[in-house]
Amino acid sequence: MADKRKIKKRKEEFGEPLVSEKPTSEEYAVAKWLKANVPTKKTKFLNHHVEYFTGTKAVDALLTSKWATGNNPIFITRHDVTDYLHQMLVHKLFHRAKKVPVSEQELKGKKKKDRDNAKSGDEKDGDKSQASACESKDKDGKDKEKEKKKRKIRLEMHMEQMFLDSLDAYVWIYDPMPWYYWLCGALVVFGTIGVCMFPLWPATVRKGVYYLSVAAAAFLVMIIALAVLRVVVFCLVWILTLSRHHLWLLPNLTEDVGFFASFWPLYKYEYRGPGYQSDKSSKSKKKRKKDKNSDEEDEKTPLVQAEKQAETVSPPQTKTVETKKEPSVESNVQEDATVTQDKLSESESENSQRSSTDRDFEMIEPADVEPDPKDNAT
Repeated sequence: MADKRKIKKRKEEFGEPLVSEKPTSEEYAVAKWLKANVPTKKTKFLNHHVEYFTGTKAVDALLTSKWATGNNPIFITRHDVTDYLHQMLVHKLFHRAKKVPVSEQELKGKKKKDRDNAKSGDEKDGDKSQASACESKDKDGKDKEKEKKKRKIRLEMHMEQMFLDSLDAYVWIYDPMPWYYWLCGALVVFGTIGVCMFPLWPATVRKGVYYLSVAAAAFLVMIIALAVLRVVVFCLVWILTLSRHHLWLLPNLTEDVGFFASFWPLYKYEYRGPGYQSDKSSKSKKKRKKDKNSDEEDEKTPLVQAEKQAETVSPPQTKTVETKKEPSVESNVQEDATVTQDKLSESESENSQRSSTDRDFEMIEPADVEPDPKDNAT
């Protein structure tokens, strides 16, 4: 009895709360409900990925829960909720953390490191440097805008562990096991017990399991034999033909493909003799020519369309030239011809621009436009 009194006096002197360290079943239920209904955020805390919530949101959520709206409510005021959550904090269901804003110097140091890495990579890549620099500028601009809107913070342990109805961060310690963990564990336990009790199984079930195991072992042996056989066949053909002929049986057998794709195609044959490189280079040249021809055709299509449209536009302009001709003055005729050619070139360029950009521009002739009053005055 004297020892117990001494312990109580020491606890009273040092101000330690005289409560049990284990939380009650009701507190576990409240913690489970809070974790499911109060919004949480993920961050790194002491090199661990944790989830935290704010105090005011937890208090607001509990005031609308069944513990505050039932026949015998536990929570009536916000003060009651804060006292209860403080008791949960003492029982180590969560702890209080301190939000520390990240200084600009730390952010600048990280950005400088990223820029130095980008510059070193850009010098090696050459042409990619400009694109990466533009991307880095865009990212810096976006980052600056985000920094203006949101401040970056990090969490540190708070020296005063108490619950307050404020915007302080509280990191969850309570991490219950999901139900499927228990289910998988139970299945593993019952499965091992069932395998150990194999001699007590019915005779028909044991016979079926035996045949299935033999079939699986035979299939594995067949796969291994096929892998060895294909290597032996390839080596024999390669040696007998002086490395000119390459023959692979089931080439996808050892590749990272699906089950059925690994057995198809049945074989793959390649000839790598003296003319193999020339054939390969000729095929590559043909492919390049085809690509160039396709590119030229793609470039010519808008020009052909522009020429066709110019042909449809050209007859009325030639008439204007004929009407403006004068037998006595040759210089005026040449000027009119050059004007018509300029108009034709302008129409072709406009049509080509329209076809290349795929924008619908409405083309109007000068005669259809109403004259400006300023031009009449002049």
